[in-house]
Amino acid sequence: MTAFLTALVFVVLAEMGDKTQLLAMALATRYKWQTVMWGVFVATIFNHLFAVVVGSYLTHFIPMNTIQIAAAVSFIIFGLWTIRGDELDGEDKASKRSPFWTVAIAFFIAEMGDKTQLATVALAAQFNTIIPVWLGTTAGMLVADGIGIIIGIVLGKKIPERAVKWFAAIIFILFGLFGLYEYLPSHYLTPATITGGLIAVALSMYLVARMSGTGDKLPQKQE
Repeated sequence: MTAFLTALVFVVLAEMGDKTQLLAMALATRYKWQTVMWGVFVATIFNHLFAVVVGSYLTHFIPMNTIQIAAAVSFIIFGLWTIRGDELDGEDKASKRSPFWTVAIAFFIAEMGDKTQLATVALAAQFNTIIPVWLGTTAGMLVADGIGIIIGIVLGKKIPERAVKWFAAIIFILFGLFGLYEYLPSHYLTPATITGGLIAVALSMYLVARMSGTGDKLPQKQE
């Protein structure tokens, strides 16, 4: 019980203002809260199980820095994907992207190399147990991200649909850029490469917006 409660409290505190809580807030402006909550739950179960079981051995095969960089790049791509939009007019219903899996995959990627995942590994080692820490960190994520979802629902009712779309996309892209800045080797972070990278991202956002037509309304919140 001590391991469970310690893990729960630690993760709730660590998640306050963290990117995955802000991600929950952003996604709650686009999808129904039940969909976001289930996506968070499933992604956290698998991600934190992965952390407590094999997380401590992962760096023997893949450097954690590489995982963190890959996650950062994925966030930028996800942000551009959000700007492009999810409408699939004229396509078969069975081929449409599932909002549940969109949420679950986004959260799984967000947690790779995140401080709560690394904390899960450390807590499992400290208490020398898996199940209580796994359950505690999962419960903590649900509590903290549930707060983000509530805030996202309130925001979604008060701001225009186009602003909702850009709000979500900018959060994804900013965290991706911050992740690259934090985890890329310092010799890559010259003024020229930083400026060039920012210009490339801004240009990509502009081109994706032009191709998708940002003036279009977002689809209604999906199940």
